Amino acid sequence: MSISRRQFLATTTAAGLSLGTQSEAAWLTRREKPQAASATTADIHIQPWSRPLVGSQLYGWGQYYQREHRDVNQDEIFAALRAAGYDYAEGNLDVQDHGANARFSQRLRQHGLVPVSLYTGGAFHQTGTATQTARRIAEAAQAAKRQGFEIIVCNPDPIGRDKTDPELLIQASALAELGQELKRSGMKLGLHQHTPELRNGAREFHANFRDSRADEVGFCIDTHWLYRGGVAPLDALARYGDRVCSWHLRQSRQGIWWEDLDEGDIDYTAIAARAKAKKLPLRYTVELALEPGMILTRNGIDNHARSRAWVKKVFGV
Repeated sequence: MSISRRQFLATTTAAGLSLGTQSEAAWLTRREKPQAASATTADIHIQPWSRPLVGSQLYGWGQYYQREHRDVNQDEIFAALRAAGYDYAEGNLDVQDHGANARFSQRLRQHGLVPVSLYTGGAFHQTGTATQTARRIAEAAQAAKRQGFEIIVCNPDPIGRDKTDPELLIQASALAELGQELKRSGMKLGLHQHTPELRNGAREFHANFRDSRADEVGFCIDTHWLYRGGVAPLDALARYGDRVCSWHLRQSRQGIWWEDLDEGDIDYTAIAARAKAKKLPLRYTVELALEPGMILTRNGIDNHARSRAWVKKVFGV
């Protein structure tokens, strides 16, 4: 259970973060003149936003395989997800090898799943580096868009301390640049959150949204990280519901993650009612991660199957 999300992100994408040779000025110029979509884009079936889709984040699967001392087998995972009634799996955006994202899409389709979202991080808080991060992600995302992906879920990298006000302004500006570029290509940016962004009254979490536009920087609402960080999910929906483009779903009991989605600390019935009443986007990603102290009685396949049935019962999708 020792692998962290950031370790998982690093080990499941290509090594290194090549920035290419394009200058920052050229990137800013290109943002004003977006390139036309590839001719192959029309061949990819894009899922209509009105259609509800339920997926699974691969991070927790990696923990299950690590616990069993086995290498991750995507084909086995995808077959299990399809059998349980899932529509997609959310993997990591490879910012160096764009072909890896295409291969991921192809493997999804081979198992009857569809490409929907990819997860990434990056350093957005320093001048120069922030723009390079936004450019690198946008270029990889545009290639992924041609394979049918529609959402880039992004969590800015923590730096071991609270970011300063100037750093947060730089970060919000870079996220806005990334959101603008994704919007031009027909994609959405879903800003994700972990504990660092929720410290000190969720200072960084609120700053990211305060200094960006809702139509550019969207919200991947991770209900349990909000709960653990002291932000009630319903309060976050009341304040930023117009930004929601996708969800990460997890449950806990007495503060410890539960092995599947079920009753627990978070009132998902009320959250589902809010989502229905406000007609929020229906891109639900189940994320069954493991942590010390949790009770684990079943394998990953059974827990994901049970969770899919629970999403159907509670969210109606």
